[in-house]
Amino acid sequence: MTQKILAAAAGLDKVEAGQLIEAQLDLVLGNDITSPVAIKEMDKMKVDGVFDKDKIALVPDHFVPNKDIKSAEHCKCVREFARRHDITNYFEVGEMGIEHALLPEKGLTVAGDVIIGADSHTCTYGALGAFSTGVGSTDMAAGMATGKAWFKVPSAIKFNIVGKPDKWVSGKDVILHIIGMIGVDGALYKSMEFVGEGIANLTMDDRFTIANMAIEAGGKNGIFPVDDLAIAYMKEHSNRAYTIYEADEDAVYDEEYTIDLSTLRPTVAFPHLPENTHAIDEINAMDDIAIDQVVIGSCTNGRIDDMRIAAKVLEGRHIAKGMRCIVIPATQAIYMQAMEEGLLKIFIQAGAVVSTPTCGPCLGGYMGILAEGERCVSTTNRNFVGRMGHVKSEVYLASPAVAAASAITGKISSPYEL
Repeated sequence: MTQKILAAAAGLDKVEAGQLIEAQLDLVLGNDITSPVAIKEMDKMKVDGVFDKDKIALVPDHFVPNKDIKSAEHCKCVREFARRHDITNYFEVGEMGIEHALLPEKGLTVAGDVIIGADSHTCTYGALGAFSTGVGSTDMAAGMATGKAWFKVPSAIKFNIVGKPDKWVSGKDVILHIIGMIGVDGALYKSMEFVGEGIANLTMDDRFTIANMAIEAGGKNGIFPVDDLAIAYMKEHSNRAYTIYEADEDAVYDEEYTIDLSTLRPTVAFPHLPENTHAIDEINAMDDIAIDQVVIGSCTNGRIDDMRIAAKVLEGRHIAKGMRCIVIPATQAIYMQAMEEGLLKIFIQAGAVVSTPTCGPCLGGYMGILAEGERCVSTTNRNFVGRMGHVKSEVYLASPAVAAASAITGKISSPYEL
């Protein structure tokens, strides 16, 4: 699928793995951390404006509302650039959200697109059958100036998804299981192609989560076939034309794996790598792992399905004494929907706090920094040393169901046992 999209974007009949190409871009994305660097690089190029003001998206989401003077200066830089170039898709506080949840919601990403973003989790949009990948800020600058980017065409790994997941098993568990199986470099610079009849049993939010974490296996991108559910999502959110690309029957893959959803259990990645995974039953047999904080949100798990699952676990219960539970809806629209469905009330009654949309704690930014020796169960995507705060803190990656259950008990817990 990826090779067909890249061939079309490069104006070629076909491409092969390892080939260097220059491709036309449908969207260039930046945030409040990466865009200022790109803007400075673009200034050095002395180019006359951007290639297309409608095909650039600037989303301040990491340190907003601004946490300090430096973050305020970064956002000011992005804001002024957006004004100067009349950027259509600049999202100010109040209409913003976490970029990788916001862009599909706003209809800016559709099947067949080639998208680069100066953020590693740009691979999220593969859930809609797009080729999307993270790049450095200098590549973002070149993309904004020229509308083009060069790529080495990736080879592909096929993941054949079969079966139906059990209750409390979600897309987060699927991708953590895969990363645990192949490792954090198991798909290095490869396209992770998810196919099979089991995909019909995954919601769009599940698929966004899986594609989002392709980078945690080293993948260049993750991509799903475009089925009726993906088409319905695009029709609801976008008025842009889309193009469906399908892999040939005889397409060549470096490896092929079969993932039976019916056999998966809630999965947790222990410190300090996403590949250090343990199924919940294995954890139950261990000594209790006491925790200090839970974070439910991020570009990985801040969507409405995630909010609903967390609320279902927390409803009528209260977080453990001494626990901190922070819930972050990923966009203003998700925040509003969660409010209208009564989910925010459930969170607050359970003793959690609800934040405005922000990446905040995921990267150790703000809204939930960890002190020395503290442990956090988080629905985010990375648990490297010092990722969420002190270098001697620990981050355990989990689904919203496991995170919510753990908040209630004060230790890593299974939602099945509540």
